Amino acid sequence: MSTSKHSIKLLGLNGNLPLAEKIAAKIGAPLLETSTRHFSDGEIQVNIDETIRGDDIYVIQSLQNPINENIMETLIVIDALRRASAHEINVVLPYFAYSRADRKTHSREPITAKLLANMIEEAGADRVITLDLHADQVQGFFDIPVDHLQAIPILAKYFISKRFEEEDIVIISPDHSGTKLARRFAEYFNAPIAIIDQRGPHYDTEAVKDVIGDVKDKTAIVVDDMIDTGVRFAYASKSLLAAGAKEIYGAATHALLSNGASQLLNDAPIEEIAVTDSIELPKEQYPEKIKRLSVDYLFANAIEHIYDKKSIHSVFEEQQKL
Repeated sequence: MSTSKHSIKLLGLNGNLPLAEKIAAKIGAPLLETSTRHFSDGEIQVNIDETIRGDDIYVIQSLQNPINENIMETLIVIDALRRASAHEINVVLPYFAYSRADRKTHSREPITAKLLANMIEEAGADRVITLDLHADQVQGFFDIPVDHLQAIPILAKYFISKRFEEEDIVIISPDHSGTKLARRFAEYFNAPIAIIDQRGPHYDTEAVKDVIGDVKDKTAIVVDDMIDTGVRFAYASKSLLAAGAKEIYGAATHALLSNGASQLLNDAPIEEIAVTDSIELPKEQYPEKIKRLSVDYLFANAIEHIYDKKSIHSVFEEQQKL
């Protein structure tokens, strides 16, 4: 990287420390020494054990479970960095919690994603770098720069390496709202898309023939931005099997895997599910058929471009060269 009068320093928090360590290794800059203490009443104290005066800091934190604790840890660290005279505070969020709460769908409902954006800004962040927000408009909730990275090229590259017959592939959206994502994914394979037309309020019934599009004797890849409980993926796989799909795969950026998702996905008729390491969970919480792909290089590349005052657009261009 180019020489700058402001040193670069990386700070990894507890949300996803393994990913922070991998990003630091790619950049070649060690993580700052920090110590975190939890008091008996649940309060958090974070101490930064090195001077950071005049430095460009990159705080790496996935806002995953325990979500609210990790949010508070992030806000406390941002405040500490601001009070310690950091030159620039960049918050790297591989997973941005509450991004599904991006609009009002009922009366008296909060827009929690906007609230969280306000809190991060008010704490003192100068920039946010994140990955595959549930809704693109969440970028507009910030009045500071937001670099919205994408994992689709990483996931697509993995499935391209499997060398499926191109004419046999069909990309699946598990509902109508995900068609834009499915269409973007399908462009890498020159493949058609299909949609699971699930009409009921819950994915808790036996699969019926509710697939819009031709999947018979096809290799189907179900694409979504996240897997939470796994119900949508399990339901989609059963519907696709009933519609005559030959093989079923899955791809998603964020693997939250909550509420028994692992067992549900293990029992579903899915060959393999590719996800990223934007979220770190205990090993036993991952289904046997999960394949984790790292986003360490993507974030390291973005951080280096930002620090060197280069256009982040070249990061996206590089991703397209599969």
